[in-house]
Amino acid sequence: MSSTPEQLPVGIVGAGPVGLITALGLAHYGVPVVVFEEDERLSLDTKAGTVLTRTLEVLHRYGALNDVLAGSLRIDEIGELDRATNTQTLSVRTGDLTEDTRFPFVINIPQHELEPILRQRLAAIAPGALHMGHRLLDFTQHPDRVELRLRTEAGERTVPVRYLLGCDGGRSTVRDQIGAVVEGETYQERYMLVDLKVDLDVENPRGYPYLAYFGDPQEWMILVRQPHCWRFLYPLPAGQAEPSREELAEKARRFIGDTKTLEIVGTNVYNVHQRVADRWQDGRVFLLGDAAHLITPMWALGLNTGVLDASNLPWRMAWVLRGWAEPSLLDGYQVEQRPVATKGSAAMAAAARAYMARRADDPGVMTDGNWGNAFTRGMLGVRLDVDGTGDWSMVAAGDQPLPVLAGARSPDLPLFGQAGLVYLHDLAVDSFVALYFTDPRRVPALPPQNSPALRHYVVSRWDAPHDSGLRDRALFDPGDRVRRRFGAADDTLVLIRPDGHVAAIVAFDPVSGVDTAAELYARITGCRPPAGPA
Repeated sequence: MSSTPEQLPVGIVGAGPVGLITALGLAHYGVPVVVFEEDERLSLDTKAGTVLTRTLEVLHRYGALNDVLAGSLRIDEIGELDRATNTQTLSVRTGDLTEDTRFPFVINIPQHELEPILRQRLAAIAPGALHMGHRLLDFTQHPDRVELRLRTEAGERTVPVRYLLGCDGGRSTVRDQIGAVVEGETYQERYMLVDLKVDLDVENPRGYPYLAYFGDPQEWMILVRQPHCWRFLYPLPAGQAEPSREELAEKARRFIGDTKTLEIVGTNVYNVHQRVADRWQDGRVFLLGDAAHLITPMWALGLNTGVLDASNLPWRMAWVLRGWAEPSLLDGYQVEQRPVATKGSAAMAAAARAYMARRADDPGVMTDGNWGNAFTRGMLGVRLDVDGTGDWSMVAAGDQPLPVLAGARSPDLPLFGQAGLVYLHDLAVDSFVALYFTDPRRVPALPPQNSPALRHYVVSRWDAPHDSGLRDRALFDPGDRVRRRFGAADDTLVLIRPDGHVAAIVAFDPVSGVDTAAELYARITGCRPPAGPA
């Protein structure tokens, strides 16, 4: 491993899903990466099982989605049921998200099946990056690197890395060493998770949604259809011993009724947390996932909140390492992501628990509009504080898509370029993208396509004439579909970041020749867009 700072890899401690997805993100941007996992093998524990729409988009950006989908069960309905009557009280239908995403569904896949898929993908694009049986002892920061001291079966190793990313879970060694304080609480109540082999499709047909939440003031339950079994999750009151397998089987039958056969294939008990670190960065060291925010899954807000971290930090790190941004760009990671964890996911999980136990009539985020419910539950409603004003959100409302605001995730809709069909998220997969909603027939003065970090496109229902000089920068938008989804007026500039979030929405003058997008880019990154092939 080279000791030249410019060639050092970024080091990740922890090879759970967040660590692996973060590594995939860095590798996607061409950043050398090395991952250290203290265990000799990946976890076999029964853990998180539902992957939300926004995470699917992140996996697609990092080139891992197809393999994950092949091993998963796809779901277009999330059911809310009343346990006492066994009747459905609400159905969240993700199929209404077709004007927002290519993936209008969520998936179920157990964590112990997800991790090997991510590991295999990382091995394909970054061979030798993952090192098992490497336990972090401590580290020392230097102005240009971080020195890691690791314990292995062969003895201690000292490894230099450019940055250190702590993805090492709720008992994070990295978090402890930077002195971050965890705020929040661990509840007395625990969760019991049971994987059941039972036929609820043919021998004992029930018709439950593949993701079903049974609310009840005495004992709520979540039923999840995994690719090869059913998952059954419910609360364990404080002080209650872990049930025997016979007791678990009996409890399952109380919820789902008598069945011809029922086999328990796996169990896990875990504590209920709502705890967030007070800071996520110390110099060249960053916290992600459970190391930064330990939020016990409810509505799948645990793992999927961590993936938002894995979406936000890698592109920033790539831009700094490429020389396309000042190091201050990295400061935006904590500014944007911490409120999502502290005031967003944690509060939403607590409200969902209260709703499931019928301590509240409404979790506070559900509305009469299915689109808003699906948008929120798929985690597409996360709008980041991109301008430091404190304005952010996680919740959408209504039955129809709302106009896009700065900080929101861009919808992922198709347009037509010179080479054919292209999607918005793919346009921004490795650059900032400026969309100019204006009339190409009037030959607007667009900046040249001369930077790999910032690309410019005119978007219109009028195709650019061949003599306009804009053919290489024209995106055809039949019926103004994309423009209407953005709610864009004439002569509007929308700047999209590499993570798919909208950096700015501003008016521009199509005849002035002023490069407004470059000015916005410089304000965000601290640098002018680099010149070179786009």
